[in-house]
Amino acid sequence: MTSPPDLAHSPAPWHRLAAEAVLDLLGTKRDGLSGAEARDRLADYGPNVVEERRRTSLTRLFLRQFTDFMIVVLVVAAAIAALLGEGVDAAAILVIVLLNGVLGFSQELRAERALEALADMAAPTAEARRDGERVTIPAADLVPGDVVFLEAGTIVPADLRVLESHGLRTDEAALTGESEPVDKHDRPIEAEDAALGDRENIGYAGTLVTYGRGLGVVVATGGATEFGRIADLLASTVQTETPLARRLRRFGVRLAIAILALCGILFAVGLLRGEPPLLMFMTAVSLAVAAIPEALPAVVTINLALGARKMAQRKAVIRKLSAVEALGSVTYICSDKTGTLTRNRMRLERFWLDGISTDEPAEGALRDDLLRDLILCNDARANGEGTLVGDPTETALVEAAETRAIRAADLDASHPRVAEAPFDSSRRRMTTVHPHPDGGYLVVTKGAVEAVTDRADTLRTAGSEQPLDVGDVLAAAEAMAADGLRVLAIAERRIDRPPPHGAVEAEERSLTLLGLVGLLDPPREEAREAVRECREAGITPVMITGDHPTTATAIARRLEILPDDAVALRGSEAHTPARAYARVAPEQKLTIVQALQEGGEIVAMTGDGVNDAPALRKADVGVAMGITGTDVAKQASSIIILDDNFATIVSAVREGRCIYDNIRHFIRYALTTNAGEVLTVALAPLFGLPIPLLPAQILFINLMTDGLPGIALAAEPAERNVMQRSPYPPGEGLLARGLGVHVAWVGALIAAIVLGLQAWGLSSGAENWQTMVFVALASAQLWHVMAIRSETDSLFELGLRSNLPLLGAVGATAATLLATVYLPPLQAVLRTTALTGAELALSTLLPALVFVAAETEKKIRVRYRMN
Repeated sequence: MTSPPDLAHSPAPWHRLAAEAVLDLLGTKRDGLSGAEARDRLADYGPNVVEERRRTSLTRLFLRQFTDFMIVVLVVAAAIAALLGEGVDAAAILVIVLLNGVLGFSQELRAERALEALADMAAPTAEARRDGERVTIPAADLVPGDVVFLEAGTIVPADLRVLESHGLRTDEAALTGESEPVDKHDRPIEAEDAALGDRENIGYAGTLVTYGRGLGVVVATGGATEFGRIADLLASTVQTETPLARRLRRFGVRLAIAILALCGILFAVGLLRGEPPLLMFMTAVSLAVAAIPEALPAVVTINLALGARKMAQRKAVIRKLSAVEALGSVTYICSDKTGTLTRNRMRLERFWLDGISTDEPAEGALRDDLLRDLILCNDARANGEGTLVGDPTETALVEAAETRAIRAADLDASHPRVAEAPFDSSRRRMTTVHPHPDGGYLVVTKGAVEAVTDRADTLRTAGSEQPLDVGDVLAAAEAMAADGLRVLAIAERRIDRPPPHGAVEAEERSLTLLGLVGLLDPPREEAREAVRECREAGITPVMITGDHPTTATAIARRLEILPDDAVALRGSEAHTPARAYARVAPEQKLTIVQALQEGGEIVAMTGDGVNDAPALRKADVGVAMGITGTDVAKQASSIIILDDNFATIVSAVREGRCIYDNIRHFIRYALTTNAGEVLTVALAPLFGLPIPLLPAQILFINLMTDGLPGIALAAEPAERNVMQRSPYPPGEGLLARGLGVHVAWVGALIAAIVLGLQAWGLSSGAENWQTMVFVALASAQLWHVMAIRSETDSLFELGLRSNLPLLGAVGATAATLLATVYLPPLQAVLRTTALTGAELALSTLLPALVFVAAETEKKIRVRYRMN
């Protein structure tokens, strides 16, 4: 048994070595390995599969959802509520906790499936040469040194160095992001740090052979392949906590500490005043339960679910609810180019004819002959349904000709193809031969500019033919390429008789150049507008692609992502901040996302390929493409865009901002009303007043007012300026931008109104003073919820009918409040008494001062910001 080659210490990357040097290093030859040697190597290197890492058990995954501090506080609150006999309150809290646990569990389980989808992309079998014979073997049995056959329609079974190429092309979009099939050859490539997309002599596991055939030697299998490296990145990438989750966690800890401290002080003060210890304990505990906004998790979930439904109507499917809110906090959107910012459909953008570069050439014989030749030297044709089928570049050429009244069907009848020399990556051109209606035969050659001009002697102009000035042609081609166009040259010649079989290449001489054409996958019009909207919203769009830097720069400039004096950086410069990156490798996409996150940014990353999966999972919001996206990318993402459109992502950002605003509305409402409750009960003893509310009344107000009205805030429409303001800073707390100040002073106002009413009732000898306090506190909260629907617009500008669910919730809560006052069964439970008309009017209208105060604050804030 011979020792296996040490692949970890090869003298140079495989793409830099000549084919024979690669064979020598691998200890193999073109006839392949022997069966015995292959078995020995399989034992040494292991099977050609991506190994799955040990998974977390489902039980542990589920239990992990209940370790958050706020969840623990809610569970304790539920237990205390149950001990106090408040079974409904306890059950509601536990249902909320359980629902959030199930959602979190489903999200983590989804991440485990991404690796399964990656494994599904592997080829099941491979055609290899063993003992000098061509055999079909399981792809898992391939080892370094195996010689493998490649043919159109097959999946490359391992990473391999190309030994022979006969028009071989592979689709590497899923791995490198390259939008077009890549021509493969067997020559060494000098650049040591060549990007994956530039290693044209390497075939990558999991990519698809789209054209031609070839031979390659396996240089890496299993986890050592580029797909294997992506699997390692995917398995080791930790999902980032969303901005809202971070804010809620910090908020929950601080709130719980403050509530416990305040309730402890209240209990101590009550004892010092001589209040019964049991009553003070029950009151303190009831106040603690009431002060915790236990509806917050439910409100967050409902907001996110409603947002997910709205986004689905706009072609954005939400796989992870928390991503809805995270979109609203996004500061950077890193987007793939092909199909997202562009149409993913090549189009002929420019002609160079008669020495003139133009988007639309003048009609005439020269233009018509060039369009004719674009169809003749072309393998793309319409299928039975009338749809063009073929290479994207070739279908674009046929479309360009047919839109100018040159029909492929007519030419196929008048100029049938009699011979051809297919495109080859070494020749970089294609030639076809057709009978000419005027007699003789027409030779048409299409290909790379240098490959065609090398075989041309003359240039056709509108009036004549003239000697070809290659320098002028190359200068014109360079100018077109600088605009990101893929440039092809078209030439022809007339011959008397068809060439002998296999001798078409001999006719690629003394050609007459007709002109050049430039093609591009054009930007989406709606993407350009979406980029502008991003800027207005304070979001920085970044383009990341596997395409050539020149193409990336041109597209980024057209979309106004880059200014005219800036260029796209290569992926090797991923640590340098930029607005566009080209030739980006999988780990470089991850580097870009991590660098932005380390700088405090909230990052949305779009992608469709296997290469995008680690970055999609690491990003705050991973956005996969629904049309072109691989299963691996979709499983790693949190949102799937069904139309692959950048504008849809921006629309989702708008919805995310609306959701975050509505969550802030609820927090403003819940904390302010809870603060009013706490201050009312806590301050009463300090002013010499009796405890204003019974424990049952405190809990009932909390359940009644925090429930329906708070949840109905989720239906609030987006603010008018939602996309004309910057995102909330990632480190900003939930109480920032005046929310904490509002909670403090409006909560104090509510307490002042209620305590003032209590003092009046006691001094005037009103027997119903406690019921009046109960009604006033609940009414103040209903007046408050109507005033905080918007941070800028008043209720009179919004209109009552702009949020019908909230209007209904307020009405239902008010009716329930009246029932507790006037229905004997509820009177017995809550110890309320029926109020007179005057008492009811005073208890419900005096708290309207809260509405007036909140609307006045809003006006002052808006005026201050405007000035």
